[in-house]
Amino acid sequence: MSGPQCAHNLLIAIASRIEARACGLPDLEVWTESSIEPGLSVVLTGVGKAAAAGGVASVIDPGRHAAVVNLGIGGLLPGSGLEMGDVVAGSASVFADEGVQAPDGYQSLAILGFPAFAHGDEVNGDERLLERLRETGVKSLRIATVSTCSGTDERALEVVRRTGAAVEAMEGAAVGLVAERRGVRFVEVRVVSNTTGDRTRQKWDMPGSLARLGEVFRLLRAVSGEGGLG
Repeated sequence: MSGPQCAHNLLIAIASRIEARACGLPDLEVWTESSIEPGLSVVLTGVGKAAAAGGVASVIDPGRHAAVVNLGIGGLLPGSGLEMGDVVAGSASVFADEGVQAPDGYQSLAILGFPAFAHGDEVNGDERLLERLRETGVKSLRIATVSTCSGTDERALEVVRRTGAAVEAMEGAAVGLVAERRGVRFVEVRVVSNTTGDRTRQKWDMPGSLARLGEVFRLLRAVSGEGGLG
């Protein structure tokens, strides 16, 4: 492989060991690329934006990787119309809380003049990857990337107002930022595991969502083997 034009491998970035085990993966070393089979590898990043960006940046190679998928579980935001176990591919992954909380309201990095991406505070999912996932029944919606998950109704509604997202998670836009800077195609894929809002009233289905996550991993593995994501 001498350059990006030869790249065909799919890199899957997973945040936590719980999610990795749900995908049937062995104990992985953090920030180390683990080859699963020819054309497919995984990196365990750790949870959160800093860990995700560092983990992916430490292994991503435009000469080998055609695409990176950030795979994991996420929280259902108000008004999304989604249900537990639904699978969402990010039409865009949006930084939800990188900025300043001012007396007159929240101001994002893009508003402050420091946009992370060409599209401001968000990176679009690669259209070819999204189309292939839609063919399997995966929904394509906006996903918010947060540092603090929404444990109050007010916070959940604020994330929706800022981002227009249907789901929130903690890594996607950070992985997308690394992928964009390195010229590698990107999409975020999430399985809905819980509701957001008031922590005492949240609903969770970890067993069901993790089982579904394993199914999605096997789907990505099959599609990768067919050359559909490379």
